[in-house]
Amino acid sequence: MEYGSTVHDIVRVVEAVGAGIMILGGLGAFIVFLVRVATPEGRPGSYPELRANLGHSILLGLEVLIIADIVDTIVVDPTLQNVGALAVIVLIRIVLSFSIDAEVDGMWPWNAWRQSKVEPDVRAPRA
Repeated sequence: MEYGSTVHDIVRVVEAVGAGIMILGGLGAFIVFLVRVATPEGRPGSYPELRANLGHSILLGLEVLIIADIVDTIVVDPTLQNVGALAVIVLIRIVLSFSIDAEVDGMWPWNAWRQSKVEPDVRAPRA
């Protein structure tokens, strides 16, 4: 068996794992959603949780697919045309990841520190 063929087969497995993460994660998110909406006390907040769970599944799946694309391009067929195509694919997936992350968290990733920032204690000092 040839080295390139072996790596190409491994890349296909990694791509299948990435797709599986998105599919199984999406199904799991819908199952959790259906269980929550089945009870009246679980309904509030169930839709935002569904969106967040779907977003996290898609983000993780995209990260795994990026790994597969990088390995496939760099190891199997490192031509200038393939590297350019990889750059476009990675750029598109990064934009998707940022937009999904912003949709899930309600803010851009680089602004997350503002929400977690602890407000200073502005009370008068103790005597």
